[in-house]
Amino acid sequence: MPNQPFVTVSGLAAAMREENIDTDIIFPARFLLITARAGLGEYAFHDRRFDPDGKEVPGFVLNSDRFRDAPVIVAGANFGSGSSREQAVWALLGRGTRAVISSSFGEIFYSNCLRNGVVPIVLPEADVSALMDAAESGARFTVDLDAQQLGVEGRPARAFDVPPERRLAMLNGWDETDQIVNQYGAEIDSFEQRQRRTQPWLHHKEQDA
Repeated sequence: MPNQPFVTVSGLAAAMREENIDTDIIFPARFLLITARAGLGEYAFHDRRFDPDGKEVPGFVLNSDRFRDAPVIVAGANFGSGSSREQAVWALLGRGTRAVISSSFGEIFYSNCLRNGVVPIVLPEADVSALMDAAESGARFTVDLDAQQLGVEGRPARAFDVPPERRLAMLNGWDETDQIVNQYGAEIDSFEQRQRRTQPWLHHKEQDA
């Protein structure tokens, strides 16, 4: 499944003040048997969103009418820690999350976000706390990946960093293969042409076909 290009995303932000929200909270392990990426959004934060009877938990932020469709999450430290399951990011993306702001992330989760079109924004803890206040007040957040700036209604814009190669891939919606082809396509083509000249026997079947 191709990634969704990310340029600018605007909307409300859901504040999750809890620290150490791990990948099992984001995507419970019992759903790992689901192999399709599409549709995983309904399982995001499943055990926080629903009680054992399948009814929505009233106090959870993503169950409120105001923040149900918020494209941004502002979270406590160490968000996405725990296991390396990529489904946690797929589930976030499936429910419409395009950016997560925290003072720190689980390392593998951070990488999975960058590979799948979710922008992980690392800011100092005090700034994150202030942004949680802004989120809860209903301020509008704008994440501009091209400019690498976070805009929050009523506050100065903040810069954030994304590795250049991942930024380019996310702006274009490239997956891992697309990124290799677009960044190294000329070198790959040059190598293949040189190999056809110097080792033609490797391409006999290709030519016969």
